[in-house]
Amino acid sequence: MGRASTRRAGAARPAVPGARVTDTAVALFTSDLRLHDNPVLGGALRGADAVVPLFVRDTGVGAAGFDVPNRRAFLADCLADLGAELRRRGGRLVLRSGDVVAETCRVARQAGARDVHVAAGVSGYAQRRAERLAAALASDGVRLHVHEGVVTALPPGALTPQGKDHYAVFTPYFRRWSAQEHPKPAAAPRRVPVPDGVASEPLPEGRDDIAGTSPGLAAGGERAGRRALSGWLAGGLDAYADRQDDLAGNGTSRLSPHLHFGTLSAAEVVFRARARGGAGADAFVRQLAWRDFHHQVLAARPAAAHEDYRTRHDRWRRAPREADAWRQGRTGYPVVDAAMRQLRYEGWMPGRARLLVASFLTKTLYVDWRVGARHFLDWLVDGDLANNQLNWQWAAGTGTDTRPHRVLNPLVQARRFDPDGSYVRRWVPELADIQDAAGAAGGAVHRPWLLRDDGGSDGGRGGRHRGGTARYPDPIVDLATGHDRFRTARGLE
Repeated sequence: MGRASTRRAGAARPAVPGARVTDTAVALFTSDLRLHDNPVLGGALRGADAVVPLFVRDTGVGAAGFDVPNRRAFLADCLADLGAELRRRGGRLVLRSGDVVAETCRVARQAGARDVHVAAGVSGYAQRRAERLAAALASDGVRLHVHEGVVTALPPGALTPQGKDHYAVFTPYFRRWSAQEHPKPAAAPRRVPVPDGVASEPLPEGRDDIAGTSPGLAAGGERAGRRALSGWLAGGLDAYADRQDDLAGNGTSRLSPHLHFGTLSAAEVVFRARARGGAGADAFVRQLAWRDFHHQVLAARPAAAHEDYRTRHDRWRRAPREADAWRQGRTGYPVVDAAMRQLRYEGWMPGRARLLVASFLTKTLYVDWRVGARHFLDWLVDGDLANNQLNWQWAAGTGTDTRPHRVLNPLVQARRFDPDGSYVRRWVPELADIQDAAGAAGGAVHRPWLLRDDGGSDGGRGGRHRGGTARYPDPIVDLATGHDRFRTARGLE
């Protein structure tokens, strides 16, 4: 086993030297809300007779703007499920609210714990959290064990090119990543003995009191995640290579929220997909490698969450009306609007849709990628900082893309990935009744401005279209004009 596999299997990096076996330990859950294949919980159980499973609703997360309704609701499901699974094993989940460092130290003192176990994170905030925890716990004589490879299949930093701290290009990273072996996932513990005397806030019982959630938000929790994984492996995985970009076909796994919250182990998902084998599994595992790739970039360059990874010296446009039309799904380009409306309704959209709406905002409208990334984080239930920010930078041409100036034409994307218009008709009901001429499948619904009753444009106010049932706006930008503007701004013409 290599260093990454050994650490992922449960070896910890003591932030305070001098580790020894203790009677009580704290397992601090963060983005690893599961019992199966969890090195944090496993490490705590191996080193102690009793363990305090702890989750802290960290006020620092809320202050940074990441505690948004969709993720708060999904988290409520996860905590309720985790608490129930621990009770089945004779334990319980201790829930606290406040500063994560102060609350963890308080729980460790109350439990008489000498060790705290936590997963390593990649964001600047997560790295600072570990440093603060180590220092605060050390003052109480408590050791902090930071476990690598808990939220990714391979730990960030496990694979590096010679003389560098991370890979900046995916292909050579993937070549080495693919050669790594993943051990068999660890089973969930049969019992989790928890000491008495540590108080907990009541666990969530539902998400009804969380306002502003998307109506179609998926259910959270480890049991839901494991059902989804089993269904995916038995169902859609085999066809994934052919269907992953089919917007209407629901050909993706939808496991990303469970990977983000850690209700599924990324290493287990890779292991089980590889065991299934085939072209679909290969294509799916490649996407999981992209997730690890982005995490290792952000771990080495935390500033990439808000700064260009590779600057293009862009002077982004301030276009609040156009940006708001994009947010609301009112751009006049149906495939873009369908994706943005799906985001609001489900708190999720498929990867192909994310790429095309990101390209539209950054390269057709020439609006700063940070505007789009913030909107995604406001709505995505799988709003992972590394994946979100670095995928946005990839789309904007400021990230790791080796072809930074490519532009995704929404009409071409619609023709390729929603050829019969089913995706648009589902999410843009104003256009649901538009019919195509014989032999022109999907064409009319993707270009509704050609079907206006008055034969002309109303400047984007939105007139009635033949076969339509409601008002739909004209395009807010001419594609050729937008693309010429982008090329000029990047000095390509």
